[in-house]
Amino acid sequence: MDIGTQEEISPKPASGCARPRKLLLRALAGERTERPPIWLMRQAGRYLPEYHRVREAAGGMVGLCNSPEHAVEVTLQPIRRFPLDAAILFADLPQVAAALGQTLDYRAGDGPVLTPPVRSAADIADFLGVSRLHEELAPVYETVRQLTRALPPEVTLIGYAGAPWTIATYMVEGRGGGSSEHAVVKQWALSDPEGFQPLIDVLTTAVIQFLGRQIEAGAEAVQLFDTWAGILPDALFERWCVKPVAAIIAALKDKYPGVPVIAFPRGAGLAYDGFAEATGADCIGLDATVPLNWAAQNLQRGLGRCVQGNLDPQLLAAGGPALNAETDRILRALSGGPFVFNLGHGIIKTTPPENVAALAEQVRSWTTPVPPHPLGNHTGHRPPSE
Repeated sequence: MDIGTQEEISPKPASGCARPRKLLLRALAGERTERPPIWLMRQAGRYLPEYHRVREAAGGMVGLCNSPEHAVEVTLQPIRRFPLDAAILFADLPQVAAALGQTLDYRAGDGPVLTPPVRSAADIADFLGVSRLHEELAPVYETVRQLTRALPPEVTLIGYAGAPWTIATYMVEGRGGGSSEHAVVKQWALSDPEGFQPLIDVLTTAVIQFLGRQIEAGAEAVQLFDTWAGILPDALFERWCVKPVAAIIAALKDKYPGVPVIAFPRGAGLAYDGFAEATGADCIGLDATVPLNWAAQNLQRGLGRCVQGNLDPQLLAAGGPALNAETDRILRALSGGPFVFNLGHGIIKTTPPENVAALAEQVRSWTTPVPPHPLGNHTGHRPPSE
């Protein structure tokens, strides 16, 4: 059974002396805010009719991702529609793979397709490299720069990248999406870890540089998506998921110490708290299977971390009383500490936009209960509002 509203959890001190003013940045800095900030994974996308018009005008997904004008527009679309606290850069995870040397295409029914697939250490040596990374990803950096000027002042801009293991699954299988059992990449990683390691190494280097350039262009926070973290057995989860993400966060913190990092190891299960502790992420994204009381106790209280999540996207698509009740349950369970309301994965394309509007309004109308005064005075005071 999940707990109700938590008692106040002592926040993790933010870096530096000045407290960030934007609501999302305050939560990511470890503050228990007067209400949770809200943004949604894949909030810019296929469920919005205006998105399809822009994608068609851009000539498809590749054109959309590589056109700052169009990518800015689709990033802004959900911000215009809904009272969200953050915008996440519109780009696509396999763009890093394409920048390293593969060819990226989108085929109806297949999603992203990467050719040639990477199947050996020889393939890594023969056609992958970071020499053209920033040239290939220059449109993404320009999109970030334009968004810093276009977004409302209270909205936080989030940059992002896939984590090395998840990008590697795309590169080896030759496609993205969840239809594959990932047999090829898992067999290579399990049977020949030394041969597979150089792929993780080049991706770790690329992701550090990619996120660094986004930060320099104006991203105020970044998220690492490890969508396929949960498909690995325990020993290789540590090697292929935890260690690369820890290396990326350490490098970013060394160069950009004031920029918070959200890490989302989807499907990590009982490894969530070990992942959080080992990687040093400021905030941990929770998939929809994570029990709320466990997350509050082990991540918020035990580690003092901000948590993000974890509404099931199918409930958002369904809407109605079930959505309202689950949203309320999540708010009550996680509002005792630093918390960002989000989904347990991305918005699905059949989601009615009016359900997103209702969710955003419900979260924004929530008031985090004032905790009891340490000496028994229950009057307390609320943190200053935005």
